[in-house]
Amino acid sequence: MADKKQMNVGVTGMTCSACSTRIEKVLNKMDGVEANVNLAMEKANVHYDESKVQPEDIQARIEKLGYGVQKERVELDIQGMTCSACSSRIQKVLSKTSGVSEANINLATEAGVIEYDPNTLTVDDIIGKVEKLGYHAVTKQNREEQKEQKEEEIKEKKRKLWISALLSFPLLYTMVGHLPWDIGLPVPMWLMNPWFQFLLATPVQFYIGAQFYKGAYRALSNKSANMDVLVALGTSAAYFYSLVEAIRWQLNPGVTPELYFETSAVLITLILVGKLIEALAKGRTTAALTKLLNLQAKEATVIRDGKEEKVPVDDVQVGDEILVKPGEKIPVDGSVINGITSVDESMITGESIPVDKQAGEPVIGSTINKNGTITMKAEKVGKDTALSGIVKIVEEAQGSKAPIQRTADQISGIFVPIVVGIAILTFLVWFLIVSPGEWPPALEAAIAVLVIACPCALGLATPTSIMVGTGKGAEQGILFKGGEYLEGTHRLTTILLDKTGTVTKGKPEVTDFVAFDDEKALLPLVVSAEKSSEHPLAEAIVQYGEEKGVTKTAAAEFEAIPGHGIKAVVDDEHVYIGTRKLMQRENIDYGLYEESLVTLEQQGKTAMFIAVGGELRGYIAVADTVKETSKQAIENLKAMNLNVYMVTGDNQRTADAIAKQVGIDGVFAEVLPEQKAEKVKELQKRGEKVAMVGDGINDAPSLATADIGIAIGTGSDVAIETADITLVGGDLAHLSQAIRLSRKTMSNIRQNLFWALAYNSAGIPVAALGLLAPWVAGAAMAFSSVSVVTNSLRLKRAKI
Repeated sequence: MADKKQMNVGVTGMTCSACSTRIEKVLNKMDGVEANVNLAMEKANVHYDESKVQPEDIQARIEKLGYGVQKERVELDIQGMTCSACSSRIQKVLSKTSGVSEANINLATEAGVIEYDPNTLTVDDIIGKVEKLGYHAVTKQNREEQKEQKEEEIKEKKRKLWISALLSFPLLYTMVGHLPWDIGLPVPMWLMNPWFQFLLATPVQFYIGAQFYKGAYRALSNKSANMDVLVALGTSAAYFYSLVEAIRWQLNPGVTPELYFETSAVLITLILVGKLIEALAKGRTTAALTKLLNLQAKEATVIRDGKEEKVPVDDVQVGDEILVKPGEKIPVDGSVINGITSVDESMITGESIPVDKQAGEPVIGSTINKNGTITMKAEKVGKDTALSGIVKIVEEAQGSKAPIQRTADQISGIFVPIVVGIAILTFLVWFLIVSPGEWPPALEAAIAVLVIACPCALGLATPTSIMVGTGKGAEQGILFKGGEYLEGTHRLTTILLDKTGTVTKGKPEVTDFVAFDDEKALLPLVVSAEKSSEHPLAEAIVQYGEEKGVTKTAAAEFEAIPGHGIKAVVDDEHVYIGTRKLMQRENIDYGLYEESLVTLEQQGKTAMFIAVGGELRGYIAVADTVKETSKQAIENLKAMNLNVYMVTGDNQRTADAIAKQVGIDGVFAEVLPEQKAEKVKELQKRGEKVAMVGDGINDAPSLATADIGIAIGTGSDVAIETADITLVGGDLAHLSQAIRLSRKTMSNIRQNLFWALAYNSAGIPVAALGLLAPWVAGAAMAFSSVSVVTNSLRLKRAKI
């Protein structure tokens, strides 16, 4: 045992002791492995011989048995990336690292999310890998630190840009002296002095431009190439060629030197301009997240030892009593203890009408208390609050990669080496064929090729759009859990809607009450009888009675008759409420009103007869009413050429009635909860891309089976956890908005990728033909990155 290593593996998916026994048995059959699997702890304690088996082999065996292996995630801030070649390189190296199951490096957010096995490596090991590649990585900082760091970086960029611009401007002015025509501007001879230009260009090249040399060294030492390699090669060629020309002029004053100091200096300055504008624009892509964070309450009035005390919201603990006055934000999630008020929950639910709250009812952190003072109990604080959960989902979505990004990464990975090859070929063609033996034109053409081809725009094309798209979705109450879901949603062809709680309110309400004689006398008897029942229909009837101001009396006797209804004795009256079967059992004639009941049932309502003392006295109908927004939402979906179906466990007559109300043509009725996933598969077998929309625990399997699972935010936690998209407010109108947002985001990404690739494809041959001065190529390169980010920002104004 002494020569064996130990590891604890978290195992998911075990449901009973047969599972743990099976895993233990299979692992112990592996050579050099002794395992003990604990079902309660959901862990496998494994001793293994490193010479015979590796941790990943053990994990692979567990996964092969159909169970999951728990991984840990770390979020890193990564500094020093300049283009998509950098992010692709880091991602590639980490993905190949033993123990790393997934690495996702995002250039736009300058961050990485790594999923790893803690038994194989540590966070420090991962950071070490990144540092070894020449980049700086730290675990995700808190937002204030991150904000301060970004602000400091922008200040530094501005400072270097000013220095570079001041030194480069005289050199830019000298270009006037190189123009083939006289424009009347004087160019002093001392400006044309090679050594004066050398003094101006050198700090720009080696102080301001040091970042490009460092980046190029990192890339080349790791056998890759990035934007920095192109910039360093292009500017160095111009600078050192000019330096040689200056020395030649010094040794032979009669020679006219061919100087390109202005090319290298102006190029670096223009690239810095582009980088600064890009950094400022990227800051705007996270505006939605900033808005969400600003919604959080900063302080809470906590009642401790009978005294009111103002404390930072981070210091609030579960169980604390909190006083919330009118106009204040509710600091954390909890429930009302004392007081009556109305709360503006629009920032969470999207509903503009304030919601009335009284003792026992839940309240959500960061919503606004409108008009009454309440005392509440803190139940969820810190990272557990609803708003913190939303912020976390948005952050993860903005940091994730859509599948389309992988294509861009692959292109970037091979792009730089190809460009360097084209630049060398351009130089040789010019030097040997076009202008034999002449260095200047060959050098200019090669430098222009190197600079125009920087793949910055390509690397920014996808992540900036994803960041803006997910942010805009969050503002509208649509939470995408990742970029892949934002991308996948635009491919949907079919929407499968759960009925209860999705199309309907999920809460039965009395729709019809008919008394054949005295309604005021009959309703109290009905409400009093139903008060003893726990059935959802009874709750609806009691609620109806309360709204009508009915005085309830305790029933002397009560009996629930399954499948029939109830019978009770109220104020010495025998009351019967239920189906035809109940009336038949009690020999009560209902023939005259049979047609009325059928009509109600055809409208999707559950209708019941009411009899008192053996005589039919009336009937009452209860229905799970359709949400006000459902009909319009479904019309919007159909207008987008989507097939819309409804699935429910209700009988066919009720299901058809509800479907008819909202305009749904396809109905799956009398479907058991476990069969909903089968209906999803049926549609998928027809070649449809299916979104399942649901709100209940019983919808979780079908949400997981669908191409895109969409949870109604007012539903169960299990449904929300399983889904790929959450509609926070529970409004189906957000569904068409989510699909439109996905379509517009994908269109935006395609525009970005097209222009980034078109720009390079068109720019390289123009530069190779010598039709593009290097400094113009630099300006164009900077402009391309800025234009991609600016185009992504247009999504913020898009109507969905």
